Amino acid sequence: MTRPYAEVIGDPVAQSKSPTIHNFWLGKLGIDAEYRATHVNPDGLADYLADRRADPYWRGCNVTMPHKQTVMPLLSSIQPPADAIGAVNTIYPLSGELLAGTNTDASGFLEPLRNELGKSHYFRMARILGTGGAARAIIAALANEGFTLVVAGRDPEKARLLLDELAPQGEHHAVALSHFSSFTDFAFDDREGCLDLVVNASPLGMTGNPELEFDWSHAPPGSIAYDIVTSPVETRFLANARALGLATINGLAMLIGQAAIAFEKFYGTLPPREFDSELFEVLQR
Repeated sequence: MTRPYAEVIGDPVAQSKSPTIHNFWLGKLGIDAEYRATHVNPDGLADYLADRRADPYWRGCNVTMPHKQTVMPLLSSIQPPADAIGAVNTIYPLSGELLAGTNTDASGFLEPLRNELGKSHYFRMARILGTGGAARAIIAALANEGFTLVVAGRDPEKARLLLDELAPQGEHHAVALSHFSSFTDFAFDDREGCLDLVVNASPLGMTGNPELEFDWSHAPPGSIAYDIVTSPVETRFLANARALGLATINGLAMLIGQAAIAFEKFYGTLPPREFDSELFEVLQR
């Protein structure tokens, strides 16, 4: 490698669309640099960082599962908001061989919701399905936006601990993921003037993984379905929501939003967001 580069690391990582996004922006800006995907298993994480510290061409990396938390003790500095979230998704070099970690997931997640969040609501509620590194960022982000949260995980005790850590204020709830898998005849109250989200923050439904079992009778009328999975872009979770007439947001919106922040840290310039519509088309081919 004889030119500047950044990359995404994970286990697995072949499904990542981050190289497409960053290389698209690099091409539009005419920057002589590269972004790639590198498979790093948990046992090789420390060695990977040691190698990259000494590489003058390396500009940093994005971090995907399962490294968002385990990488933190290996870094020299944890920058906001990663310190509060407790998960890192972006690493970049400081002076010398010092490495800093931050988190762009929270900002990226909120980006496609900004129009709705700019409105006034009587009440905001989000059902968040998952308790991993991405879920941590989403819990923190939505708590800061005034949502009452219901976090569902295979282990509801873990979900409760996440809420106690990341959203200690408010009357939030932790439940088992299986709670949402079967039909309910619960009669929702009038939701006019309210904002309801149902968020798949887990890898369920991703290519190669089991499907997410969610019965949409648990979603209030007018809910927005948001799936952070990007492979496939159209998950069964989103397709079922759309069939019921609900608004949907796919994982590409969050991915592009969080990538934009990382891009500036890696290459020292803002990405050309005026080409977002073209980029969305490229990512869905």
